[in-house]
Amino acid sequence: MATAPRRFSAVTITLGAVLLVAVIGVGLYVSRPAPKRSEGQASAEAKAYVPSLQLSDVTMKASENFMKQRVVEIEGKITNNGPRPLRSVDIYCIFYGVDGRELHRERVPIVRPTGALLGSHQSRPFRLPFDTLPDGWNQAVPRMYIAGIDFAG
Repeated sequence: MATAPRRFSAVTITLGAVLLVAVIGVGLYVSRPAPKRSEGQASAEAKAYVPSLQLSDVTMKASENFMKQRVVEIEGKITNNGPRPLRSVDIYCIFYGVDGRELHRERVPIVRPTGALLGSHQSRPFRLPFDTLPDGWNQAVPRMYIAGIDFAG
């Protein structure tokens, strides 16, 4: 007794193709190399200048914006105790979870290249708003350190 060849419906073939593409996509996503965490390697000149910069009067407050989102603001003052004027200064703000592990890291400018230079022995206030902090954050002031310096002239 001969059997007729089995035929697949168009729906079955389409579902199989979609499933195959999804499996390949997941495989590629899982096997990709982990992103390298760049620490923004500062020049030797900038690293040597870091002790001349001082962050002070750092405070933190939380508020709600008009979209009912929580906004955390870090305010403070940066002082350039060194001899050189600065075009820009970036810092890393590192937020930790209640378990002590790093939850969020963000590089932010506190002296912007489009503004006035931060001259020798000058101070300037800064304000850093954060509205995307993850749940589980320990509600403490983040660890802050200088990430980059751009000297004027």
